[in-house]
Amino acid sequence: MPRFAANLSMLYNELDFLDRFAAAASDGFTAVEYLFPYAWAPEQLSALLRQHGLRQVLFNAPPGEWDAGERGLACIPGREGEFHAGLERAIAYARALDCPRIHVMAGLMPAGVDAATLRATYVANLRGAAEQAAPHGIDILIEPINPRDMPGFYLQRQDQAHALLDAIDRPNVKVQMDLYHCQIVEGDLAMKIRHHLPGGRVGHIQIAGVPQRHEPDLGEIHHPYLFELLDRLGYEGWIGCEYRPARGAVPGGTSDGLGWLRPYLA
Repeated sequence: MPRFAANLSMLYNELDFLDRFAAAASDGFTAVEYLFPYAWAPEQLSALLRQHGLRQVLFNAPPGEWDAGERGLACIPGREGEFHAGLERAIAYARALDCPRIHVMAGLMPAGVDAATLRATYVANLRGAAEQAAPHGIDILIEPINPRDMPGFYLQRQDQAHALLDAIDRPNVKVQMDLYHCQIVEGDLAMKIRHHLPGGRVGHIQIAGVPQRHEPDLGEIHHPYLFELLDRLGYEGWIGCEYRPARGAVPGGTSDGLGWLRPYLA
């Protein structure tokens, strides 16, 4: 049976962030993920998790200057010190929140930097991140993101991500397979899952409806078939619900759109 985590950066956005933990638990979620925890003290977040019986299953490492448009530092030459300092901060939060996974965003490709330099920088940074995280039992995740939502992002395809895993060659570096991004870039989701899931190199899965990134029962993907396939293939990880509710910030909008989830909770 699939296990679903509420992405609190996107769901329940009619509420203040700290109130979203209670809302997710009330709707039957037992786990949460979100983009960044750094605006709040780890003790505050940890207390909310305990209070509402939730597990923290994923968050992102610092991405650089997010508000200025940066989307990660891993591929960017000359920012290695900032990258590893951010990773140390993320690890401190992960330990406080008992979170076993950190997503490291690849970053936007800087103009004028050749492909070989980008790849070498990325591989070296991810090897270092893996070594920083390994003593704490933490997995580092890399995620292909579609160029429509994030133009110029370095990592865009599943085969590219798995080739980079071969180059990084660290057992605690895995792929975060977001089926929304994969459908937009590649399609053929069932075959992609069948090809990449065996071997334990997919550490987390995320979902959203395509094309508008609403609830997974809206749009062109038939998610129940894919959930059944994941069960048949023995996937025991979490599925992150990283979508924008169709009713937006209307009070109760997220909860009203959870009809697709309730059969799995039952």
